[in-house]
Amino acid sequence: MSPLPRAQIAYLALGDSYTIGEDVAEDGRWPLQLAHALREEGIPLSDPRIIATTGWTTDELSAAIDGAEPLGAYGFVSLLIGVNNQYRGRDVDDYAREFATLLERAIGFADGRADRVLVLSIPDWGVTPFARFEAGNRTNIAAEIDAHNAAAHAICAQHAVAFVDVTPVSRTRGAEPEMLAADGLHPSAAMYTEWTRLALPIARRLLAA
Repeated sequence: MSPLPRAQIAYLALGDSYTIGEDVAEDGRWPLQLAHALREEGIPLSDPRIIATTGWTTDELSAAIDGAEPLGAYGFVSLLIGVNNQYRGRDVDDYAREFATLLERAIGFADGRADRVLVLSIPDWGVTPFARFEAGNRTNIAAEIDAHNAAAHAICAQHAVAFVDVTPVSRTRGAEPEMLAADGLHPSAAMYTEWTRLALPIARRLLAA
């Protein structure tokens, strides 16, 4: 007798342009790539329900979640948010407060299981051609992103939530043409593959528990 197939694990992905995959095909988005990679390993993670739109800040994501409720329970939740807070020059303390609220909501969507929530760091868009031509001091971009990521990382640690740091690869490879979407700002599917490579072992560990 063949074993019964494992029940599919529902996945909710929360974020902004980096989660919706601005300017890439749907299957190139990192949450889709991650779900596919895990299924290839026999972990039955569903393709995600995505609540994300290009340009969203923490408060805008929170409002969108309000509009989408009731969302129900999920076996896995990812969160990547904050670049637009930094881009608009918002205070990092406000970001930390709003990020903490979003993280607590993400844990709630994971049925209270902090060990089923995965957070990705904010990548550094300051290395992109867009930043070169449209932005001001690129050193300031890096410092501000570091401050936002440090706040998010600390909050994740307080809640025992896994944090995946994709910022270094965004800095070392983010200016390469093949790592950029056509707009010269957002990541290509190839860069999202790098993020998936970093997230995969951590997601595997979380979903094995």
